[in-house]
Amino acid sequence: MGHNIFALGWRNLVRDWRAGELRLLLVAVALAVAALTSVSFFSDRLQAGLARDASLLLGGDVVIVSDNATPAQYVQQAAQLGLQGVATVSFPTMARADDADGGETRLVGLKAVQPGYPLRGQLRIATAPDTADAAAGGIPARGEAWVDAGLLEALGLKAGAQLWLGDKAFVVARIISVEPDRGAGFLGFAPRVMLHWDDLAATGLVQPASRLIYRYAVAGAPEPAAQFLRWAEQQVKLPESHGVRVESLQSGRPEMEQTLERAQKFLNLVALLAALLAAVAVALAARTFANAHLNGAALLRVLGLGQRAIAGAYWVEFFAVGLVASVLGVALGFGLHYLFIALMAGLLSVQLPAASWAPVGVGLGMGLTLLLAFGLPPVLQLAKVPPLRVLRRDLGALRPASVSVLLLGIAGFAALLMLVSGDWKLGGIAVGGFAAAVLLFALLSAVAIAVLRRSVHEASAPQWLVLATRQVAARPVFAVVQISSLAVGLMALVLLVLLRTDLIQTWRQTTPPDAMNRFVINIMPDQAEAFRAALGKAGINKVDWYPMMRGRLVQINGKPVGPQDYSEDRAKRLVDREFNVSHTTQLPENNRIVAGAWQAGDAQGVSVEEGIAKTLGLKMGDKLLFDMGGVQRESTITSLRKVDWGSMRANFFVIYPLDQVENVAVTYLAAYRAPDMAGFDNALVREFPNITNVDLRATVAQLQRVLDQVIRAVEFLFGFTLAAGLVVLFASITATREERAREFAIMRALGAQGQLLRRVQRAELAGIGLLAGVLASVVAVGIGWALAQYVFDFAWVPRWWVPLAGGVVGAVLALLAGWWGLREVLQRPVVVTLREAAE
Repeated sequence: MGHNIFALGWRNLVRDWRAGELRLLLVAVALAVAALTSVSFFSDRLQAGLARDASLLLGGDVVIVSDNATPAQYVQQAAQLGLQGVATVSFPTMARADDADGGETRLVGLKAVQPGYPLRGQLRIATAPDTADAAAGGIPARGEAWVDAGLLEALGLKAGAQLWLGDKAFVVARIISVEPDRGAGFLGFAPRVMLHWDDLAATGLVQPASRLIYRYAVAGAPEPAAQFLRWAEQQVKLPESHGVRVESLQSGRPEMEQTLERAQKFLNLVALLAALLAAVAVALAARTFANAHLNGAALLRVLGLGQRAIAGAYWVEFFAVGLVASVLGVALGFGLHYLFIALMAGLLSVQLPAASWAPVGVGLGMGLTLLLAFGLPPVLQLAKVPPLRVLRRDLGALRPASVSVLLLGIAGFAALLMLVSGDWKLGGIAVGGFAAAVLLFALLSAVAIAVLRRSVHEASAPQWLVLATRQVAARPVFAVVQISSLAVGLMALVLLVLLRTDLIQTWRQTTPPDAMNRFVINIMPDQAEAFRAALGKAGINKVDWYPMMRGRLVQINGKPVGPQDYSEDRAKRLVDREFNVSHTTQLPENNRIVAGAWQAGDAQGVSVEEGIAKTLGLKMGDKLLFDMGGVQRESTITSLRKVDWGSMRANFFVIYPLDQVENVAVTYLAAYRAPDMAGFDNALVREFPNITNVDLRATVAQLQRVLDQVIRAVEFLFGFTLAAGLVVLFASITATREERAREFAIMRALGAQGQLLRRVQRAELAGIGLLAGVLASVVAVGIGWALAQYVFDFAWVPRWWVPLAGGVVGAVLALLAGWWGLREVLQRPVVVTLREAAE
C-alpha cells in the first residue's frame, strides 16, 4: 500500500503541475522562503563576523575604560596573570596648521598610544593620501603625528607639513587608513591624530579639568584573559571605584550598531509580511485546488481507493511541492543576501565569514510549515468526499477546516515567525496585528454585505447594480472570505507604502540635507550678542541657542546618591559625572512630553529626559538636588521628555523651564548649518578664540550615506512583499472563478447580454476592492503607528486621506486582477459551462 500511495502521489503531482494548478502554491511559498532566508543569511553572517572580530574592534581581549589614568591594581593584576597590556588616552581638541600654511583649525580626536599598540587587530598606514597602505609595525615616533587623510584636506596640508597641537608642533609623517579600535562614537567620527604616549605632556593640553578617556587593553591566552575579566568586573562594583568600566568581547561596540539593528528590524518586518501574505495565498490557492479535485476524488472512491490512500497521496504531493518550493526559495535567498551585503557595504566593518546551515533549516521549516499548515487541511478533505458525489454534485462540498487542525497550524506558523523576527515586539505586532486584522476584516465585511443587501432596492437601482448585489449576497461566506483575503493583501501593500513614504522619510529627516553641521560650545555670556551677530552677518538665521551649565546630581528625595547605589554600569557613570544642564521656557522642537506637563516659568520644576529617568530610577514628583559649581538647587520633576538623540540638534538630559537660573555660571551652545564660505570657521575662531567649534560635516555625510544604503536594502526586499501581495490579490479574485462561470452561464442562458454581465462583474469587483481597500488602509495605519511607536521609535502622524486613497487603489487593483484572472469567464461558451457543471 505504501508503494501505491507514493506512486499515486507522484502521478498526481506530474498531472497537476502540467495543468498549472500547483504553480501559484509554489510561487507563494518560494517568495516567502526567499524573503526570510535572504534576511536570515545576512543576519547570520553579520553576527558571526562581529563575534569573530569583536576583539579587533576592542583592540584587546578586555579593556579597562576610565576617566582618569588606569588604576594601578588593574595593570598589576594583568602582569601577574601574564597578560600583555597597553594604554591609550584620547580626547577632543583643536588642531591648527602652521601660520605659513594658512593657520586653518579643526576639531580632532587626539589619541596618544604606548609601544605595543594595538594588541589585537592591525594598524595600517600610508605615506600619503590615495597611496597603497601597509601594516604600521609600530607607533608614531617622538615628534611625529599620524593623521586621517580628511584632516589634511580640511587644513590644506600635505604629508610632511607641521601640525600644531597645543604648545607643540608635530610633523605629519603618515596617513592612517585602518585603526582597529576606533569605535563609532563622537571621537570615532572626528578626524584622528595619533601621537606617541611620551609626547602628550609637551602639548600642554592635559589640564586638571580636561575630560580624557583612558583605555587599558589586555590580551593573552583565553583562560588568563577570562580570569582577568571576572576579577575586573568584581573590582568595578566596589564603592571606591569611580569612573571605571570594563569592555569585553561580549560588550564590544561594533560600528554603526544602532543603525544595523534598526536596519535588521526593517528587513525582518518586510520578510514577516511576505510570509504572512504567502500563508493567505497558500490557503486560498489550496482551497481552489481542492474544489477543482472534488469530482476526481469521488471517482477514486467509486473505484475502491480508501480514504487513507487518497489522503496519503495528496500528502505526498503537497510535501513534494513544499520541499521543492522551499529549496528554490532557500537558493534564491542565498543568492539575494549577497545583494544586501553589497547595498550595505558602508555599514560593515568586517569581512563576513561563511554562512551557517541555520538559515537553511529556517527556510525549509518555513516553507513546509506554510504548505502543510495552510495548504494541506482543505486538500485532505478530498479523502472524505462521498462516492455518491459522482451522481449528486451537491454532496461532498468543502467544509471549513477543523478548529484543532487550524489552530495547530497557526500556532506552529506563529511560533516560527516569532523566532525569525528576532524581536518579540516586532513579531508580536506583526503576527498579532495580522491575526486581529483577519478577524476584523471578516466581521466588518459580513456587516457590510448585510447592509448592502438591505440598501439596494430593485425598483430604484440600476439592473447591473441589483445583479451585482445579488451575486455578492447569494454567497455571503465566499464574499466574506474574498473581501477578507483581498483586504489582507491590500493591507500589506498599504503598509509598505506608509513605511516607505512616512517611516523611512521620518528616519531620513534625522539627517536632512540641511542638517546642522556645526556645534559651538564655550561661548561666554559677554560674547553672546557679538557671536549671534557674526552668524547673522554670514546669513545664518536658523540657530539652536541654549545656555549650558554643568551640574552633578547629589541627592534624590533628600537622600545622597552615588555610584554605589546602582548596579548598572551606565547608571554608575551618570551619577559619577557632571550633566550638561540647560534652561529655556520653550520646549525644544525635537522633544516630546511623555509624562507630566511642560510648565514654563515654574521656578521649582525641572524636566528630565525619559531614558535617563529610567536608568536612574527617577519618576514624576521626585526631588532632585544638583550641585552646579558650588551652587545647590533642588527642583521637582514636573515632566519627562522623549528626546530624538539621532537628530543633529542640541539635546539635554535636564532642562529648567526658566528664562534664567540665578547665581549659576553659564556658557552658551550654538548649533547651526555653516555657509559654504571659505574661511568662515577660521574667522569665527580668530574673533572668538576661546570657543570650541565642532565640525560635523563628515559625521552628517556618513550618516546620510548609511541611511541611503539601508533604505536601498529595505526597498529591495519590499519587492518580495509586493509580489506576495499581488499573489494574494490574484488568488482572492480568482478563488470563485468557477462559481462565477456557472452563474454567468445561467444568466446568459436566460437572455442576459454580455455587456450587462460585464457591468455586473465590474461593479462586483470594484465594490469588493473598494471595501477591502478602505478596511486595509485603516488597519495598516494602526499597525504602522504601533510599529513606529514601539519598534522603530519614530514620531509618526497618520494622514487622514490614506483610507480614501486605499479604497480607490483597492478598487482599481481588483478590477485589474479580475480582468486578468476572470476575462475568460465571460468568453466561455454557455454550453460548455453548463455541461461541466452537470458532469
